[in-house]
Amino acid sequence: MKAWQVTRKGEPREVLVQVDDAPLPEPGPGLMRVRVDVCGVGLPDLLMCRDAYALTPPLPFTQGQELSGVVTAVGEGAPAKVGDRIMAVSGFVFGQGGFAEEAIALPDMCFLVPDWMSSEVAATFLIPYHTGYIGLIRRGSLQKGESVLVLGGAGGTGSAAIQLARAYGARVIATAGGPAKVDFCRKLGADEVVDYRSESIAERVMELTDGRGADLVYDPVGADAYHQASRCVAHEGRILLVGFAGGSWGKPVPGHMAQHNYSVVGVMPTGFDRAFLDTAQAEMLDLLKRGEIQVPIAKVFDFDELPQALETLASGSVMGKLAVRGPVRPA
Repeated sequence: MKAWQVTRKGEPREVLVQVDDAPLPEPGPGLMRVRVDVCGVGLPDLLMCRDAYALTPPLPFTQGQELSGVVTAVGEGAPAKVGDRIMAVSGFVFGQGGFAEEAIALPDMCFLVPDWMSSEVAATFLIPYHTGYIGLIRRGSLQKGESVLVLGGAGGTGSAAIQLARAYGARVIATAGGPAKVDFCRKLGADEVVDYRSESIAERVMELTDGRGADLVYDPVGADAYHQASRCVAHEGRILLVGFAGGSWGKPVPGHMAQHNYSVVGVMPTGFDRAFLDTAQAEMLDLLKRGEIQVPIAKVFDFDELPQALETLASGSVMGKLAVRGPVRPA
Protein backbone atom coordinates (compact mmCIF):
# COMPACT_ATOMS: atom_id res chain seq x y z
CA MET A 1 0.00 0.00 0.00
CA LYS A 2 0.99 3.67 -0.32
CA ALA A 3 2.23 5.44 2.77
CA TRP A 4 4.31 8.40 3.82
CA GLN A 5 7.18 7.60 6.16
CA VAL A 6 9.44 9.81 8.26
CA THR A 7 12.93 8.42 7.72
CA ARG A 8 15.09 10.82 9.75
CA LYS A 9 14.89 13.97 11.85
CA GLY A 10 14.31 17.28 10.04
CA GLU A 11 11.84 19.41 8.14
CA PRO A 12 8.97 17.69 6.27
CA ARG A 13 10.37 18.06 2.73
CA GLU A 14 13.71 16.69 3.89
CA VAL A 15 12.54 13.65 5.85
CA LEU A 16 9.23 12.44 4.37
CA VAL A 17 9.40 9.63 1.81
CA GLN A 18 6.40 8.20 -0.03
CA VAL A 19 6.56 4.42 -0.46
CA ASP A 20 4.31 2.26 -2.62
CA ASP A 21 4.95 -1.12 -0.99
CA ALA A 22 4.38 -0.53 2.72
CA PRO A 23 2.88 -3.63 4.39
CA LEU A 24 -0.77 -3.56 5.40
CA PRO A 25 -0.97 -3.09 9.18
CA GLU A 26 -2.61 -5.95 11.05
CA PRO A 27 -5.08 -4.95 13.76
CA GLY A 28 -4.42 -6.54 17.14
CA PRO A 29 -7.06 -7.07 19.84
CA GLY A 30 -9.48 -4.15 20.05
CA LEU A 31 -7.95 -2.39 17.03
CA MET A 32 -9.27 -1.70 13.53
CA ARG A 33 -7.65 -1.25 10.14
CA VAL A 34 -9.19 1.61 8.18
CA ARG A 35 -9.05 2.59 4.52
CA VAL A 36 -8.26 6.27 4.97
CA ASP A 37 -10.53 8.77 3.24
CA VAL A 38 -9.13 11.90 4.90
CA CYS A 39 -6.54 12.52 7.62
CA GLY A 40 -6.37 15.71 9.67
CA VAL A 41 -3.09 17.60 9.92
CA GLY A 42 -1.98 18.92 13.31
CA LEU A 43 1.03 20.42 15.03
CA PRO A 44 2.13 17.02 16.46
CA ASP A 45 2.50 15.72 12.89
CA LEU A 46 4.98 18.51 12.16
CA LEU A 47 6.81 18.08 15.46
CA MET A 48 7.21 14.34 14.88
CA CYS A 49 9.23 15.11 11.74
CA ARG A 50 11.57 17.11 13.97
CA ASP A 51 11.60 14.48 16.74
CA ALA A 52 10.22 17.20 19.02
CA TYR A 53 7.04 15.46 20.20
CA ALA A 54 6.84 13.25 23.27
CA LEU A 55 4.97 10.46 21.48
CA THR A 56 7.21 10.27 18.39
CA PRO A 57 7.61 6.56 17.46
CA PRO A 58 10.89 4.94 16.35
CA LEU A 59 12.05 5.52 12.77
CA PRO A 60 10.78 4.90 10.18
CA PHE A 61 7.14 5.68 10.96
CA THR A 62 3.90 7.02 9.52
CA GLN A 63 2.26 9.85 11.45
CA GLY A 64 -1.22 11.36 11.06
CA GLN A 65 -3.23 11.42 14.27
CA GLU A 66 -6.89 11.82 13.29
CA LEU A 67 -8.63 10.11 10.42
CA SER A 68 -11.91 9.19 8.81
CA GLY A 69 -12.48 6.13 6.65
CA VAL A 70 -14.01 2.70 6.27
CA VAL A 71 -13.07 -0.27 8.43
CA THR A 72 -11.44 -3.07 6.41
CA ALA A 73 -10.32 -5.45 9.17
CA VAL A 74 -10.79 -5.78 12.93
CA GLY A 75 -9.10 -7.39 15.88
CA GLU A 76 -10.96 -9.32 18.54
CA GLY A 77 -13.19 -7.06 20.62
CA ALA A 78 -12.97 -4.05 18.30
CA PRO A 79 -15.79 -1.49 18.73
CA ALA A 80 -16.60 -1.32 15.01
CA LYS A 81 -17.14 -3.86 12.23
CA VAL A 82 -15.86 -4.22 8.69
CA GLY A 83 -17.67 -1.74 6.44
CA ASP A 84 -18.37 0.83 9.17
CA ARG A 85 -17.51 4.43 8.39
CA ILE A 86 -15.65 5.82 11.38
CA MET A 87 -13.69 8.78 12.71
CA ALA A 88 -10.88 7.85 15.06
CA VAL A 89 -7.49 8.59 16.52
CA SER A 90 -4.92 6.54 14.62
CA GLY A 91 -2.20 4.18 15.77
CA PHE A 92 0.45 6.87 15.15
CA VAL A 93 2.05 6.05 18.52
CA PHE A 94 3.34 2.81 17.04
CA GLY A 95 4.05 4.28 13.61
CA GLN A 96 0.80 3.28 11.84
CA GLY A 97 -0.84 6.65 11.44
CA GLY A 98 -3.26 8.08 8.92
CA PHE A 99 -0.94 9.39 6.21
CA ALA A 100 -1.29 6.08 4.40
CA GLU A 101 -3.68 4.10 2.24
CA GLU A 102 -4.74 2.09 5.30
CA ALA A 103 -4.06 2.78 8.96
CA ILE A 104 -4.73 1.43 12.43
CA ALA A 105 -7.53 3.07 14.45
CA LEU A 106 -7.60 3.00 18.25
CA PRO A 107 -10.76 1.98 20.12
CA ASP A 108 -10.87 4.64 22.84
CA MET A 109 -11.48 7.52 20.44
CA CYS A 110 -13.47 5.83 17.71
CA PHE A 111 -16.97 6.89 16.68
CA LEU A 112 -19.32 6.13 13.80
CA VAL A 113 -19.59 8.98 11.29
CA PRO A 114 -23.17 10.24 10.85
CA ASP A 115 -24.56 10.09 7.31
CA TRP A 116 -24.79 13.88 7.17
CA MET A 117 -21.10 14.48 8.04
CA SER A 118 -18.44 14.74 5.34
CA SER A 119 -15.20 12.78 5.54
CA GLU A 120 -13.27 16.06 5.72
CA VAL A 121 -15.18 17.26 8.78
CA ALA A 122 -15.01 13.83 10.41
CA ALA A 123 -11.22 13.75 10.06
CA THR A 124 -10.72 17.19 11.62
CA PHE A 125 -13.31 17.11 14.39
CA LEU A 126 -12.28 14.63 17.06
CA ILE A 127 -9.06 15.96 18.57
CA PRO A 128 -9.79 19.73 18.55
CA TYR A 129 -13.39 19.45 19.74
CA HIS A 130 -12.95 16.69 22.30
CA THR A 131 -9.93 18.54 23.69
CA GLY A 132 -12.04 21.69 23.85
CA TYR A 133 -14.95 19.94 25.54
CA ILE A 134 -12.75 18.14 28.06
CA GLY A 135 -10.85 21.35 28.81
CA LEU A 136 -13.74 23.77 29.05
CA ILE A 137 -16.54 21.60 30.40
CA ARG A 138 -14.90 18.78 32.35
CA ARG A 139 -11.56 20.12 33.56
CA GLY A 140 -12.43 23.82 33.55
CA SER A 141 -16.00 23.53 34.89
CA LEU A 142 -17.16 26.36 32.64
CA GLN A 143 -20.27 28.14 33.91
CA LYS A 144 -22.70 30.11 31.78
CA GLY A 145 -21.86 33.81 31.84
CA GLU A 146 -18.18 33.37 32.66
CA SER A 147 -15.48 35.05 30.58
CA VAL A 148 -13.16 32.72 28.66
CA LEU A 149 -9.82 33.81 27.21
CA VAL A 150 -8.80 31.61 24.27
CA LEU A 151 -5.14 31.95 23.34
CA GLY A 152 -4.24 31.24 19.71
CA GLY A 153 -7.86 31.55 18.64
CA ALA A 154 -7.21 31.19 14.89
CA GLY A 155 -5.57 27.76 15.20
CA GLY A 156 -7.29 24.39 14.92
CA THR A 157 -7.56 23.93 18.69
CA GLY A 158 -8.29 27.56 19.51
CA SER A 159 -11.02 27.86 16.88
CA ALA A 160 -12.80 24.88 18.41
CA ALA A 161 -12.54 26.37 21.90
CA ILE A 162 -13.97 29.73 20.79
CA GLN A 163 -17.06 28.05 19.37
CA LEU A 164 -17.61 25.62 22.23
CA ALA A 165 -17.20 28.31 24.88
CA ARG A 166 -19.71 30.50 23.05
CA ALA A 167 -22.13 27.59 22.59
CA TYR A 168 -22.03 26.87 26.33
CA GLY A 169 -22.85 30.43 27.27
CA ALA A 170 -19.49 32.11 27.89
CA ARG A 171 -18.30 35.55 26.92
CA VAL A 172 -15.30 34.79 24.68
CA ILE A 173 -12.14 36.85 24.36
CA ALA A 174 -9.65 35.44 21.85
CA THR A 175 -6.08 36.32 20.94
CA ALA A 176 -4.76 36.33 17.39
CA GLY A 177 -1.86 37.76 15.41
CA GLY A 178 -2.76 40.28 12.70
CA PRO A 179 -5.98 41.70 11.21
CA ALA A 180 -6.90 38.62 9.13
CA LYS A 181 -6.76 36.29 12.12
CA VAL A 182 -8.57 38.81 14.32
CA ASP A 183 -11.40 38.93 11.78
CA PHE A 184 -11.41 35.13 11.54
CA CYS A 185 -11.89 34.80 15.32
CA ARG A 186 -14.73 37.32 15.28
CA LYS A 187 -16.50 35.34 12.56
CA LEU A 188 -16.19 32.21 14.72
CA GLY A 189 -18.10 34.01 17.48
CA ALA A 190 -15.48 35.65 19.70
CA ASP A 191 -16.99 38.66 21.45
CA GLU A 192 -13.62 40.42 21.63
CA VAL A 193 -10.26 39.72 19.98
CA VAL A 194 -6.87 40.94 21.19
CA ASP A 195 -4.23 41.34 18.48
CA TYR A 196 -1.12 40.30 20.39
CA ARG A 197 1.11 41.86 17.73
CA SER A 198 -0.07 45.36 18.63
CA GLU A 199 -1.61 45.03 22.11
CA SER A 200 -0.66 43.62 25.50
CA ILE A 201 -2.82 40.56 26.13
CA ALA A 202 -2.85 41.09 29.89
CA GLU A 203 -3.62 44.80 29.78
CA ARG A 204 -6.34 44.50 27.15
CA VAL A 205 -8.09 41.58 28.89
CA MET A 206 -8.14 43.49 32.16
CA GLU A 207 -9.70 46.45 30.33
CA LEU A 208 -12.31 44.26 28.65
CA THR A 209 -13.29 42.64 31.97
CA ASP A 210 -13.36 45.88 34.00
CA GLY A 211 -10.35 44.79 36.00
CA ARG A 212 -11.68 41.36 36.96
CA GLY A 213 -9.73 39.21 34.52
CA ALA A 214 -10.77 36.05 32.67
CA ASP A 215 -12.55 33.36 34.66
CA LEU A 216 -11.14 30.61 32.44
CA VAL A 217 -8.08 30.64 30.18
CA TYR A 218 -7.74 28.07 27.37
CA ASP A 219 -4.04 27.86 26.52
CA PRO A 220 -2.83 25.74 23.58
CA VAL A 221 0.07 28.15 23.04
CA GLY A 222 2.23 28.25 26.18
CA ALA A 223 5.48 30.27 26.20
CA ASP A 224 4.97 34.03 26.73
CA ALA A 225 1.23 33.78 26.03
CA TYR A 226 0.87 31.74 29.23
CA HIS A 227 2.81 34.39 31.16
CA GLN A 228 0.49 37.08 29.80
CA ALA A 229 -2.58 35.04 30.69
CA SER A 230 -1.38 34.51 34.25
CA ARG A 231 -1.42 38.30 34.67
CA CYS A 232 -5.08 38.61 33.64
CA VAL A 233 -6.77 35.58 35.20
CA ALA A 234 -9.58 36.32 37.63
CA HIS A 235 -9.63 35.65 41.37
CA GLU A 236 -10.39 31.91 41.66
CA GLY A 237 -9.96 31.60 37.90
CA ARG A 238 -8.53 28.58 36.06
CA ILE A 239 -5.82 28.33 33.42
CA LEU A 240 -6.07 25.25 31.20
CA LEU A 241 -2.72 23.90 29.95
CA VAL A 242 -3.62 22.42 26.56
CA GLY A 243 -0.52 22.69 24.36
CA PHE A 244 2.69 24.44 23.41
CA ALA A 245 2.25 25.87 19.91
CA GLY A 246 4.44 28.77 21.03
CA GLY A 247 7.42 26.44 21.41
CA SER A 248 7.26 25.55 25.10
CA TRP A 249 4.71 24.74 27.78
CA GLY A 250 3.50 27.52 30.04
CA LYS A 251 5.47 27.59 33.27
CA PRO A 252 3.24 28.00 36.33
CA VAL A 253 4.75 29.90 39.26
CA PRO A 254 3.35 28.42 42.49
CA GLY A 255 3.87 31.59 44.50
CA HIS A 256 1.99 33.69 41.93
CA MET A 257 -0.83 31.13 41.85
CA ALA A 258 -1.15 31.25 45.62
CA GLN A 259 -0.99 35.03 45.86
CA HIS A 260 -3.68 35.51 43.23
CA ASN A 261 -5.85 32.48 44.07
CA TYR A 262 -6.06 30.84 40.65
CA SER A 263 -5.62 27.25 39.52
CA VAL A 264 -3.61 25.71 36.69
CA VAL A 265 -5.21 22.58 35.22
CA GLY A 266 -3.74 20.05 32.79
CA VAL A 267 -5.85 18.97 29.81
CA MET A 268 -5.42 15.93 27.57
CA PRO A 269 -8.23 13.90 25.95
CA THR A 270 -7.09 10.54 27.31
CA GLY A 271 -8.14 8.29 30.17
CA PHE A 272 -11.86 9.15 30.15
CA ASP A 273 -14.50 6.43 30.28
CA ARG A 274 -16.62 5.55 27.29
CA ALA A 275 -19.87 6.87 28.78
CA PHE A 276 -18.35 10.34 29.18
CA LEU A 277 -16.87 10.33 25.67
CA ASP A 278 -20.17 9.22 24.14
CA THR A 279 -22.00 12.00 25.98
CA ALA A 280 -19.46 14.58 24.80
CA GLN A 281 -19.66 13.31 21.22
CA ALA A 282 -23.46 13.37 21.20
CA GLU A 283 -23.61 16.90 22.59
CA MET A 284 -21.09 18.24 20.10
CA LEU A 285 -22.63 16.48 17.11
CA ASP A 286 -25.94 18.07 18.07
CA LEU A 287 -24.28 21.49 18.17
CA LEU A 288 -22.63 20.79 14.82
CA LYS A 289 -25.84 19.64 13.16
CA ARG A 290 -27.68 22.73 14.44
CA GLY A 291 -24.94 24.98 13.08
CA GLU A 292 -23.84 26.31 16.48
CA ILE A 293 -20.30 25.08 15.86
CA GLN A 294 -18.45 24.30 12.65
CA VAL A 295 -15.06 22.94 11.66
CA PRO A 296 -13.22 25.71 9.82
CA ILE A 297 -11.23 23.74 7.26
CA ALA A 298 -8.67 25.99 5.58
CA LYS A 299 -7.58 23.50 2.90
CA VAL A 300 -7.64 19.81 2.02
CA PHE A 301 -4.45 18.70 0.26
CA ASP A 302 -4.01 15.73 -2.05
CA PHE A 303 -2.09 12.77 -0.65
CA ASP A 304 1.04 13.61 -2.66
CA GLU A 305 1.08 17.10 -1.12
CA LEU A 306 1.66 16.07 2.51
CA PRO A 307 5.07 17.80 2.81
CA GLN A 308 3.50 20.99 1.47
CA ALA A 309 0.63 20.67 3.97
CA LEU A 310 3.02 20.35 6.90
CA GLU A 311 5.16 23.25 5.72
CA THR A 312 2.03 25.37 5.32
CA LEU A 313 1.20 24.57 8.93
CA ALA A 314 4.76 25.46 9.97
CA SER A 315 4.45 28.88 8.33
CA GLY A 316 1.98 30.04 10.99
CA SER A 317 -0.42 31.39 8.38
CA VAL A 318 -3.14 28.75 8.73
CA MET A 319 -6.55 29.74 10.08
CA GLY A 320 -8.52 26.68 11.16
CA LYS A 321 -7.66 23.12 10.19
CA LEU A 322 -5.74 21.42 7.38
CA ALA A 323 -6.32 17.90 6.08
CA VAL A 324 -4.91 15.44 3.55
CA ARG A 325 -6.92 13.06 1.36
CA GLY A 326 -6.11 9.39 1.20
CA PRO A 327 -4.29 8.24 -1.95
CA VAL A 328 -6.26 7.97 -5.17
CA ARG A 329 -7.21 4.34 -5.70
CA PRO A 330 -7.57 2.61 -9.10
CA ALA A 331 -11.16 2.53 -10.38
